[in-house]
Amino acid sequence: MTHSIETTVLRVHPERPEPEKIKIAARVIRNGGLVAFPTETVYGLGANALDDQAVLKIFEAKKRPADNPLIVHIAGNEDIHLLTERLPEKAEALMNKFWPGPLTLLAPKSELVPNATTAGLATVAIRMPSHPVARALIAEADVPIAAPSANLAGKPSPTTAKHVLDDLSGRIDMVIDGGAVGFGVESTVLDITVDPPTILRPGPITKEQLERILGRIEVHPVAKAETLAETIVARAPGMKYRHYAPKADLVVVEGPPEKVVEKIRELADGRKREGKRVGIMVTKETADRYRADAVKVVGTRRNPRTIAKSLFKTLREFDESGFDVVFVEGIEPTGLGLAIMNRLRKAAGHNIVRIS
Repeated sequence: MTHSIETTVLRVHPERPEPEKIKIAARVIRNGGLVAFPTETVYGLGANALDDQAVLKIFEAKKRPADNPLIVHIAGNEDIHLLTERLPEKAEALMNKFWPGPLTLLAPKSELVPNATTAGLATVAIRMPSHPVARALIAEADVPIAAPSANLAGKPSPTTAKHVLDDLSGRIDMVIDGGAVGFGVESTVLDITVDPPTILRPGPITKEQLERILGRIEVHPVAKAETLAETIVARAPGMKYRHYAPKADLVVVEGPPEKVVEKIRELADGRKREGKRVGIMVTKETADRYRADAVKVVGTRRNPRTIAKSLFKTLREFDESGFDVVFVEGIEPTGLGLAIMNRLRKAAGHNIVRIS
């Protein structure tokens, strides 16, 4: 694949996408091309999941390591039987409750799914997105669509079409611009081939929500992202490698909010004395406590969903302004906070300061 493709942008209505535009994009997918499209989590970079050559183009365009598996997106429950011949019992209750929506299930893969899609694993990651544009595209293409986030590997995930173009313009065939996305962090990935079922990547569907359906749920140590995980076999997307990272050095400071404020102020003052451009990413509750070249409010601790929605956008804003170092307040890693902290810890390359 050359890197001088003309990337077409199709603007569509986010809730009622125009069928004639979706037909154009679906034709690109069926012909083995790459189309970025909005989901309710982040923008995905889609290809026909059953076409190994098309899937390989995703890895090339993103510069994504080949051992990092992809999520396959479907439009209806009947499509799942193309992808797996043995659906674990627990799947049906989860599908009834959370699909369409931001939950990805790991199941044994069928012979139809190429190894490129699953990074050679015997399992396939499947989800049914709820975004009207994603649903329309998959249905019109009439094939399952493999789609990781539509960004260069390691960069903050894209939550607008502009973010996609900033990273992938000239590298992919098309971007469907359906406006900003809803959740802002990627789907929860749950392995239902093991007992108890295990969260491999936290996301908008929380451990607590899953436990109400299935009872006991484990969280894989890597999902907490408290330590480096370069040596593991990636059972699911997002388990390996530094992800979501801005160009600046990112430092996450975790602990009681009052002590976190004191520590960030101390660290920021030190870096400013070194002549560094310092940014601080904060919650609404403590924003007036800081002085730096830029203090950006990412959301409120009282509603972690506001933080999730703005997280990647805010990291990209620091990139655009050329900061040397960005300090970030950690939040409690429970509920949606676990997904937020997973992304921040990975973005920081585990450059974490913990205060008790």
